[in-house]
Amino acid sequence: MSTQPDRSILSSPHGFFSRRGGVSEGVFAGLNCGLGSGDDRALVAENRRRVAATLSGSADTPVVSTYQVHGAHCIRVTTPWGDDRPDGDAMVTNVPGLILGILTADCGPVLFEDLDAGVIGAAHAGWKGAVGGVMEATLDAMEALGARRSSIKAALGPCIHAASYEVTLPFRDACDKADTATGAFFLPGKDTDHLQFDLPGYILARLDRLGVSAGFVDIDTYPSADHYSFRRTTHRAESDYGRQISAIMLPRP
Repeated sequence: MSTQPDRSILSSPHGFFSRRGGVSEGVFAGLNCGLGSGDDRALVAENRRRVAATLSGSADTPVVSTYQVHGAHCIRVTTPWGDDRPDGDAMVTNVPGLILGILTADCGPVLFEDLDAGVIGAAHAGWKGAVGGVMEATLDAMEALGARRSSIKAALGPCIHAASYEVTLPFRDACDKADTATGAFFLPGKDTDHLQFDLPGYILARLDRLGVSAGFVDIDTYPSADHYSFRRTTHRAESDYGRQISAIMLPRP
């Protein structure tokens, strides 16, 4: 099966990859790119090589990812670090030929570019990172490399949607404590103790507040057989789950 990813409004080589076209098996079946999963590392490495080949034309192009901790720390990438991943939930670079990869299984992957400045970024925006400022941290780091806010474009990839994202009142309160604007993105739930949270709606609205033009690959990961989903895995009591990758690189001169 093809590894061709879903694409967006961005012009840089990039893609929101699904689980199609990989070599992993069992609960990880497909293009699992998660180094933190319990999958065979050799299979994950082959899947990441396929991503590199699709984006760059060479399977040997480095795919850089972090140890994601649901925070707001952004790292400037100047050289690949291999499997010894630093903690962080966002990356930026102005180095052509480095692939920045965000791993998700329901959280929101956000890719950024300012091609005039030659700067790209990638952020892992689960609810904690989104309300905690991971997108702001990414934009600040891009601007430190010469990007201009008015020239930055962003794209949000497949993530869990409101219809699939049931939460409790304490969850709402935690979000509201970090950002009172989250209130508009909680919808009525099955009873008075539950709500549905519109994660993509919130991420896109926050990007708009930050002055960034953004597109959206409108796919709910929970019901999609082509995507990994942590929440679906939990509801099915499965042993583990894979991670899809969302990746971007600056084209080489």
